[in-house]
Amino acid sequence: MDLKDIQNLIKFVAKSGASEVKLETEDVKITIKTGSDDKQETTTYVQQIPVGAPVAQPAAPAPAPAAQPAAAEITTATTTAEDSKYITIKSPIIGTLYRKPSPDKPVFVEVGQTIKEGDVLCIIEAMKLFNEIESEVSGKIVKVLVDDSSPVEFDQPLFLVDPS
Repeated sequence: MDLKDIQNLIKFVAKSGASEVKLETEDVKITIKTGSDDKQETTTYVQQIPVGAPVAQPAAPAPAPAAQPAAAEITTATTTAEDSKYITIKSPIIGTLYRKPSPDKPVFVEVGQTIKEGDVLCIIEAMKLFNEIESEVSGKIVKVLVDDSSPVEFDQPLFLVDPS
């Protein structure tokens, strides 16, 4: 089975409305799962089995964990003398940052808002999982360093917090 056949199979399954299809031949195992939402999200697993190797049942892929609150890494900012008294909250993962829980809701935190430990500051989407980023400090938001719906890197500064 070549790549073109696999792509055609994925398109066929997506159009058919089936929620899951498994195909197994002598040298290839394919599982195609489609999401039930409007976007028709498709997940495909392809496993090549070497010719002549014993066929072992692979462990089922672990289900994606529910969105767990990710602890934001905190370090003291040393960029300028003015910012040195503030704590920088950095991104614990790579992904897309969202400042709102949904497009029609208000932002989690704004400049000047007082936060406490455990408050949700934003959401970072990574691989279709939405991870709530919680504060590990109490204080006042001094500056938001990232725009809504923008990509963020690991360890990228997100917020400046005045702990006093």
